[in-house]
Amino acid sequence: MSRLKYVLITGALRLASLLSLRAAQAIGRWLGSLAWLLGTGARKVTEINVRACLPELSSSDQASLSRQSLAHTGMAALEIPLMWEWPVERCLGLVRETVGLELIDKARANGRGLILLAPHLGNWELAGLFFSSRYNMAALYSPPDLPEFEQYMIRVRGRLGSELVRGDRRGLLRMMSILKEGEVVGILPDQSPRGKTNVYAPFFGHTVRTMTLVNKLLRKTGAAALLTYAERLPDGQGFKLVVSEAENGLDTDDPEAAAAALNLTVEKAVRMAPEQYQWEYKRLRHQPDGCPNPYNPER
Repeated sequence: MSRLKYVLITGALRLASLLSLRAAQAIGRWLGSLAWLLGTGARKVTEINVRACLPELSSSDQASLSRQSLAHTGMAALEIPLMWEWPVERCLGLVRETVGLELIDKARANGRGLILLAPHLGNWELAGLFFSSRYNMAALYSPPDLPEFEQYMIRVRGRLGSELVRGDRRGLLRMMSILKEGEVVGILPDQSPRGKTNVYAPFFGHTVRTMTLVNKLLRKTGAAALLTYAERLPDGQGFKLVVSEAENGLDTDDPEAAAAALNLTVEKAVRMAPEQYQWEYKRLRHQPDGCPNPYNPER
């Protein structure tokens, strides 16, 4: 059964990759709008997150942002087959504009390693591919439930030589080694971490479980950290690749202060293009004991 699922999934990805960027985004936008109209769980989560994280917006603005977010998440989903199946040069050709690339050379001066923080904003697959084309890079990932699909994912994401590192103890040691060699590591910093290696820190005014991985890597390797995302341009024109400074304090010896700096780094990026953030993710579900679950207040 798992083999059949693998064949069906990869077949669908290859079929979708025949689309142009404009067509893929149009279909994704339509699917996101349909999810809104049908009142799906994704819409409910998005609305909860937007109301909780951006209370300064009016009700009408919150509703508009939620609807736009679903449309952009639909576009992001339909862009994945393109990023995984298109020739690399065709993918890189979608980057029409870059901002802040000079920060990378500055950060890597004197042989320092670099952590690129890439939140779920815009098209993070393209951002990873872009930097893999320029640097020896490793990216942290969580293995999918389908074993066959993991090998496919490793192959397509690593076709420029990028190394995919599992998010476990062995993976942590490997990332430390890569950074000590002065190379680049990519991390999605806005996931709710599992296990014990986390602390609680503010995120858009809410105290949420936050990874300590970035702090540990910076302290143990002396690496630098920057934030990056690929912002979607209108009308299928492509993307703007943005690199910006991270907040100070990511490498402090206080894990909670470092986690707060990490979340603030993500928060400032999200505010630059809030409609392109993946508000459909239950980022607020892990809060300190005694705090209600915003997605299920009875728990």
